[in-house]
Amino acid sequence: MAANYWDSTQAKFWTFAKAELSDLRKDLEKTNQPLHNRYTLPDRRLMNIYIQQQLVKLARRMSLRQQALATAQIYIKRFYLRVEMRKTNPYLIMATAVYLACKMEECPQHIRLMLGEAARQWPELGVTETSKIGECEFALISTLSSRLICHHPYRSLSELGPIFGLSSEETQLAHSILNDSYNTDLPLLYAPHIIAITAVFLAVVLRPSGQPPVSGNAAQQAFLGGFSGLKQAGPKLSKLVDWLAESKVDMNSIVDATQELVSLYEVWESYSERTCKEAITKFVKDAGMAGGGLLNK
Repeated sequence: MAANYWDSTQAKFWTFAKAELSDLRKDLEKTNQPLHNRYTLPDRRLMNIYIQQQLVKLARRMSLRQQALATAQIYIKRFYLRVEMRKTNPYLIMATAVYLACKMEECPQHIRLMLGEAARQWPELGVTETSKIGECEFALISTLSSRLICHHPYRSLSELGPIFGLSSEETQLAHSILNDSYNTDLPLLYAPHIIAITAVFLAVVLRPSGQPPVSGNAAQQAFLGGFSGLKQAGPKLSKLVDWLAESKVDMNSIVDATQELVSLYEVWESYSERTCKEAITKFVKDAGMAGGGLLNK
């Protein structure tokens, strides 16, 4: 289910060990220490939640596909591994990432439409010329070394669902968990099928058979309800555990991915859209970056 992934640039150049990821970020912070000292940002996961929610709002305005939205999120993650966020206008980066992702996912959007919708969604964008998105697109492609094809866990989920006999509610919850995984480092750490298996496991654990569907942020609400479903999940969970035991899947990766998601839902309780927005507004305003993607060095 993940054969193409292993030969991809994602596997070869954009998948890291945790220590590698930590070192990359430490080096970037060290290089930009004065900016870090001056502008304190919320937890990285909270900033990821803010970015995702902003992208979702833009996607709804433009009726964009989930795959394109997920690809845009990965572009942004990769970009900010190499470029300090405090040196950019994140709203222009977001708009450009969506524009580029739509091209790559074969649902291209006209650049004028993208600019118009993004400007209406984010007054902070400050861009009136399409050339700005074009310039930012060039910078984005260059920073990502033109390695733009992304592999996502949604396909693996569609293959795993029938194997484990997931109900429509469990499948929906697993899909929500996959969406949430983009707020963590999982897309930079593990193969898509590992993330998909983790989502299935959590969906079965968090929503035992017989419970009503969960509304709103399904995965977060289910997690906040605790793991009371673990013992009640019965045969379905047993089948999943047996399948994992017989497969060649790295169980340490599944355990770690589960911990990453559990940690996300714990920190999500302290999320404040206003706090994240104000943090971005401060460094964008101070640097006078409205209308530009990157701060002049």
